[in-house]
Amino acid sequence: MTKSTLERAARLERAWLSLEGLSIGDAFGEQFFLRYTHIAEALIAQRAEPPGPWAWTDDTEMALAIVEVLDGFEEIDRDALARAFVRRYVNDPHRGYGSGAHDILGAIAAGEPWQEAAAAVFGGTGSMGNGGAMRAAPLGGYFAEDLDAVVAQARASAQVTHAHPEGQAGAIAVAVAAAWAWRHRGDPALARELIQAAVERTPDGDTRAGLVAAAALPFKASVAEAVGKLGNGSRIISRDTAPFALWCAARHIDDFTEAMWATVSGLGDRDTTCAIVGGIVALHVGAQGIDPHWRASRAPLLQDWLSGERGDGL
Repeated sequence: MTKSTLERAARLERAWLSLEGLSIGDAFGEQFFLRYTHIAEALIAQRAEPPGPWAWTDDTEMALAIVEVLDGFEEIDRDALARAFVRRYVNDPHRGYGSGAHDILGAIAAGEPWQEAAAAVFGGTGSMGNGGAMRAAPLGGYFAEDLDAVVAQARASAQVTHAHPEGQAGAIAVAVAAAWAWRHRGDPALARELIQAAVERTPDGDTRAGLVAAAALPFKASVAEAVGKLGNGSRIISRDTAPFALWCAARHIDDFTEAMWATVSGLGDRDTTCAIVGGIVALHVGAQGIDPHWRASRAPLLQDWLSGERGDGL
């Protein structure tokens, strides 16, 4: 192999490691969307691990599309990403997509350019939702050596569905945090710097303001206190999701299992917050830091686009 081929393979391995954590977090969190909240709270308090297989949602579906495009283009080609999103959406539209995603992806599938479809929703303001953030962690893994590239590629990945700057800001924050997790693996003492790194690279706005609040919140604070100050994704917007997820990831950067239980205990948009945290923490702890039983419990991923075989269990 040439040096460039080896470097590309290493970048893809990092993206897949993040996707591993993201998909497990997504599937795990999804199991606690129960009809009665008090039942979910009781199961979480008891650390009652749900029986497998754990079905994953649109968070993983769209993250798979991102890794697919990285595998084919070595960067985010937005036209290709739009096609990958739509193909997966049309093949399986019942993965938990939100109403905005249905509108955007349905319009693109019908032939509307992604630029127009993304800009048309929510009265023409574009989406400030957390969908750009939920799928962004693998980008931080892939471009970990170059934070300028992380920011640019995260923004590009979000633009396909999130024309609003806040929707893009969430993707940037998560991707930067994921890159930090890889760059500082093995040194959990620096964990608070993960949030600060995201603050420094996230554009001004509500999401960044939430990150500033997260950076100031002590790790000794309870999850309930964090939810009260930062949100838990229940509004399904970037500002309500990324700050809490990054605080949870930094708080438990060296313990994947503990990070998942802490994050899901915040309830809210629990598949998405767990997906974000899982995608970040996996890059810090490595594949060996993820419980093999949890990997086996997550339903298999759809990967028919891969050009070659992988030996990582995905």
